[in-house]
Amino acid sequence: MYLSDDEWRGKKVTVMGLGRQGGGLGVTTWLCRQGASVTVSDQATRDELSQSVAKLAGYDVQLHLGGHDERDFTTCDVLVANPAIPFDSPHLAEATKAGATITTEINLFLARCPCPVIGITGSAGKSTTTAMTGAILAKHLTAHVGGNIGKSLLEELEQIQPDHVVVLELSSFQCSYLPLLGKSPHVAVVTNLQPNHLDRHTDMEDYGWAKRQVFAFQTEQDVLILNTADVAVSQWATQARGKVVYFSGDDKPPFELVLPGRHNQANAQAAFAAASQFGVTRKQAQEALLGCTGLPHRLEFVVERNGVSFYNDSKCTTPDEAVVALDAFAARATVVIVGGYDKKIDMGNMCRKLAERAGAIIAVGQTGPAIADAVEALRGGGQSPAVLRVSRFDEAVAMAAHVAKPGQIVLLAPGCASFDQFKNYQERGDRFRELVK
Repeated sequence: MYLSDDEWRGKKVTVMGLGRQGGGLGVTTWLCRQGASVTVSDQATRDELSQSVAKLAGYDVQLHLGGHDERDFTTCDVLVANPAIPFDSPHLAEATKAGATITTEINLFLARCPCPVIGITGSAGKSTTTAMTGAILAKHLTAHVGGNIGKSLLEELEQIQPDHVVVLELSSFQCSYLPLLGKSPHVAVVTNLQPNHLDRHTDMEDYGWAKRQVFAFQTEQDVLILNTADVAVSQWATQARGKVVYFSGDDKPPFELVLPGRHNQANAQAAFAAASQFGVTRKQAQEALLGCTGLPHRLEFVVERNGVSFYNDSKCTTPDEAVVALDAFAARATVVIVGGYDKKIDMGNMCRKLAERAGAIIAVGQTGPAIADAVEALRGGGQSPAVLRVSRFDEAVAMAAHVAKPGQIVLLAPGCASFDQFKNYQERGDRFRELVK
């Protein structure tokens, strides 16, 4: 079911999931402006959603917060699901049984976007690659950046023209809903595939299936960009319908970057591979990339104090991302704050890397004790790295600052999600910034 915008008037729409960070705000306000009768349903309370609720002032919308009411799902014409809602949610099943159409904010946008779309997904690096791609394209034409990077583009639809380009970061959750629309972006980029979100996806095959939806509905006129350094991802070329382009961090002349780490070189190569499909030259890409200083919470330099540099990589929520962060700096140069919420991901490789490269580790949070035990076992009879255990995050930052010597780096690279002590990784990163400043 595709509703043209003038057909929304009077339609009963339930938006499932407003979100503490306002993930459902954009679609809610857009639907209100189309004349739909909108109800927002969220399990969180009004107090917990206070910031998001405040931004709905002046809109004619019903707020059913603090729990879900079955009638909101059985009497609506359209159910807009927050991507964080599992695809097997009983509320989605209720709505489907009652005849409602299930969709998402991203699907609504893709159905209406008048210009080509670049969709970027992957386990790590997709936000930075998305930002880089947008910056490179802006040297050549008009680009709009949004999606999982934190901005709904539905509200910009009226400004988007056919000769523009849209760059969307897409999470595995957002990709999972693309089959409902049956459409994939014109250019699809997959940065890599590493274990993540296995508390939501049943296994790596299910997780990989979700990522593959970014190109599953492409045609012969579309482009798929894959990472040759990732064996699993590079093999997806056999499933492509259109042109396949490859990138990695090592097989092309390197870009001059402000951002540290080999992984950012790979991100830059992926971004250029995508932007070059629209006529951007390598010289234009290089000029744009020199202006890319990074995104918050992604190997973000915060401050230098007493000869110690502090880096915030709170977005590092998987063990593989922690490995990448460690490799960005010299061996034994880092005092690493690690640990957090347990997403049921194997941390063995991360612990081996910590034992090999960290100068010291401060283990904290739900997974902290297990990480500390593993690193101590891996270092054998040696004393490097030093392993320190704390229970609270503030203690971890204070301990790291105390242990670090001039010339060293305090690196927040948790390798785990933040939900044991924080609402999200942003809040954790913000707290790190406050403490070290």
